[in-house]
Amino acid sequence: MKLTVFGATGGTGAELIRQAIEAQHDVLAVVRDPARLRAAASPHLHVMTADVMQPAAIQDAVAGRDAVISALGSRNPRAKTTVCADSARSIVTAMRAAGSRRLLVVSGSGAVDAGDSALLRYVGKPAAKLFLKHQFADFRAMEDIVRGSGLNWTIVRPPRLNNRPFTARYQVRRDMNVRGSYVISRADLAAALLAFAADTGSYHAAFGVAR
Repeated sequence: MKLTVFGATGGTGAELIRQAIEAQHDVLAVVRDPARLRAAASPHLHVMTADVMQPAAIQDAVAGRDAVISALGSRNPRAKTTVCADSARSIVTAMRAAGSRRLLVVSGSGAVDAGDSALLRYVGKPAAKLFLKHQFADFRAMEDIVRGSGLNWTIVRPPRLNNRPFTARYQVRRDMNVRGSYVISRADLAAALLAFAADTGSYHAAFGVAR
């Protein structure tokens, strides 16, 4: 596949690029600062320096690609932010202009309650929302933009992320969170994103993914 990755310098983005290169996909990483890109040099990896918030600047990056994946997020989840929503709006605008169709975005399980246990829904989530309300609001706004984009979109909602090794033993639930599971490694999340990218059955749906 020809893949464009936004958020390539983050933990999930870096793992996504590593796995995509190993699978010999053609990967274009769009970054603001190439010095922060942790990927090893590869003939399968190309780098573009551009501001994701400027649709005209990223139109070439999304043109002619099999899938565009955004793993962007706030560096400080407690701070007020609109980075997910604003970047999604810009990417959608660029994709429409370029005639591209396939978009995947990383959201979060904290933004929705469907599938959660009663304990998590009525005790855990309300507590989390006190500290992460800005991040959750940004996720929900991004999801609204993606759902209204007219593209072949997929929303992926992981819970808490860690840096443990790839296992391939993650669970997937359509339109709900994975009940009783509160963590996933960035490596397993990246594998799920690559699987969804090639799966036409995942169009126009949100998926919870967790260990």
